[in-house]
Amino acid sequence: MLKNVLSLVVISLAASLFTSTAQAHFQMVYTPDLLRERGGLINLKLPFTHPADSGYVMSVEPPEQFYVVKKGKKTDLLMDVKASKWTSAENTGDAYEVDVALRGLGDHLFVMQMAPYFEASEEAYIQQIVKTIVNVGTLPTDWNKDLGLSAEIVPLTKPYGILAGGTFTAVVKSRGKPVPFAEIEVEYVNYDPDMKNNRFSAQANMDLPSDLFITMTIFADANGTFTFGIPKAGQWGFAALGVGEKTEFKGKELSQDAVIWVQAHEIRASDKSAQSDLSN
Repeated sequence: MLKNVLSLVVISLAASLFTSTAQAHFQMVYTPDLLRERGGLINLKLPFTHPADSGYVMSVEPPEQFYVVKKGKKTDLLMDVKASKWTSAENTGDAYEVDVALRGLGDHLFVMQMAPYFEASEEAYIQQIVKTIVNVGTLPTDWNKDLGLSAEIVPLTKPYGILAGGTFTAVVKSRGKPVPFAEIEVEYVNYDPDMKNNRFSAQANMDLPSDLFITMTIFADANGTFTFGIPKAGQWGFAALGVGEKTEFKGKELSQDAVIWVQAHEIRASDKSAQSDLSN
């Protein structure tokens, strides 16, 4: 069993070296902290953009669905979503945002189904179904729930409980059934979102060794499972391409993608370690 798991990790990490030079599209459902000590009001930014290189912001129609699931209860938030703008290094585009009050301990599964976006260069539509999971009080509740979505990434690792240098494992599904050998694009939020001014920061968090690492591509195994090694703290997006049941919109091809956002945390030295270093 352990040998099989280790083999999967090695294969998945090796596959991440095979990358796409094309910019990946990522629908963001972003708030800075996915692991929170307390509840209260949070703001979620919803631009459709390229977070790894502060790339083009694509203007989209209002989302078709936006809701939160907590302890099995679904609450519709679509009426709370409001129009806004988002600015990247390339442009300013139409976007959306929503203010939500987190009440009580546990996981809050935010789900957004964006309106189909026509990508002229591909003569096809893109529709992403996105999950962002915010935990309050370190009490895990719903984080690994299969919601039966048309396109869905179901985590096997707490998406808010990853250490930098650790791994994230999940299963790509469509209506509860695994999608074998799904293609998954991976991007790091390399430019911190400025929540006050609705823009990406001007300074990158890290210098990538090559443009090949802007968007990394991996593949799930025969059971729809994938594992990815996360080298740096921050938020990472995973988009499983074309895994949804719908494949056509307005007479053109539709790629219905599953997206999930996860956060890795830095390991910091304890106060005792710092004091010991000073004394030496």
